[in-house]
Amino acid sequence: MSHTSYILPFIAYFCILLAIGIISHQKQRSAADFIVGNRSLNFWVTGLSAHASDMSSWLFMAFPAGIYIGGLSQAWIAIGLLLGMYLNWQFVATKLREATEKNESYTLSTFFERRFGDSSGAIRIVTAFMAVFFFTCYIAAGLIGMGEIFVSVFGINFYVGLTISSVVVLLYTFIGGFITVAWTDLFQALFLICMIIIVPWIAFNSLENGFASIQQAADLQSISLSAFPDISLFSIITIVFLILQWGLGYFGQPHIITKFMGIKESSELHKSKYLGMTWQLVALSAAACTGLVGIAFFKTPLANPEHIFVEMVKVLFHPVAAGFVLCGVIAASLSTMDSQILVSASLLSEDFYKHFLKKQASQKELLIASRVGVVLVSVVSLILALLKNSSIQAAVLYAWSGLGCSFGPLVLMSLYSKSANKYGAITGVFVGGIIAATWDSLNPYVTSFTIPAMIPGFFLSLLSIYVVSTLTKNNYVKVSSA
Repeated sequence: MSHTSYILPFIAYFCILLAIGIISHQKQRSAADFIVGNRSLNFWVTGLSAHASDMSSWLFMAFPAGIYIGGLSQAWIAIGLLLGMYLNWQFVATKLREATEKNESYTLSTFFERRFGDSSGAIRIVTAFMAVFFFTCYIAAGLIGMGEIFVSVFGINFYVGLTISSVVVLLYTFIGGFITVAWTDLFQALFLICMIIIVPWIAFNSLENGFASIQQAADLQSISLSAFPDISLFSIITIVFLILQWGLGYFGQPHIITKFMGIKESSELHKSKYLGMTWQLVALSAAACTGLVGIAFFKTPLANPEHIFVEMVKVLFHPVAAGFVLCGVIAASLSTMDSQILVSASLLSEDFYKHFLKKQASQKELLIASRVGVVLVSVVSLILALLKNSSIQAAVLYAWSGLGCSFGPLVLMSLYSKSANKYGAITGVFVGGIIAATWDSLNPYVTSFTIPAMIPGFFLSLLSIYVVSTLTKNNYVKVSSA
């Protein structure tokens, strides 16, 4: 059947997103409305949008591919994600929501500056630069995933698919801001959770002997279905590294933790936590099942394992129905990219335009600057995606590590340490970001064992904040506190 059969569901889905954006547009009167929705969200929207903005196309493509190729030992990635996000809710959400309101901050950069009393602008520059740099890499990874979906489903040119994806996410983010992103993320969270459950369930029921078929296929392909391939020290270290390289990153993901800042009442965050964690547990379990079932479902190994979900849907469903199901992958991609674009745009407007170009800018001018930032970030990310020089998994991990190492330690120290100061803060962000960005090249000179960038980057950043703050405590007068 023609690829045209897939198109109508996609058009309908995109129209829904644009409609939400247009409705939300009426509520945008200030930069606070555009950036954090004037702190007006309920716990449902906060919980589901925070988790939806976390799960990009990685959930449908890279993670199932990891299980499909490497077996159940790759499921430790999910354990790391669940643990990291739970700790994020537990120790960051409420304190950050209250601290940013107290300091009248709409971006992390502004919060850090006011928390540490930095009048030089150094913290603002370093944190904003690191965030925008790694976010453009992250958004590019999402666009690559979207482009590959368009190639696989519609058979159209990869670069045309990239451009279409960029225009759609740019339009509804540009129009509606934070409220649009939050409500579309809520809608997409509900939609994609249904799709990621339905597909592996139907695929499993299509197997002749159920789990026995998976076990037989795994044995033939030498794929281990054990969470512990063996009990060697190497395997244990590998598992610990898998957990840490993903789990530690949550403390420093601005597109996730800024959702905590948008809730109306901080006392409602515990409801958001349990709702969001339940959603994440179900989503990751279903994605793991997709990779597991795929081992037996495909008689011939896939040329591109990251297309496992897409190819499974194309086999199981009529093209029109498949188009609707595959919108789940689109939902996962867009729900992450829109949040990242919005955070990057807010950094450009609040931390560059307002601070360095026009300190007395009106709310209307800041709103315009935020929307211009949306366009700039989208265009730069599209250019990076067009280069397509890495897999989705590698690109996501690079950006995830960069953000986690740059901001995670500082977020924790700003909320829990009374001794941390601006000198330590600046050093920590710089050390974490640089190590994350260059670790793949440095690793061979340090050890022959591959260590994920998140581990040295996070802990050295944390250490540098403490050490530098201690060494400079006599030169520093604290102006504010969390």
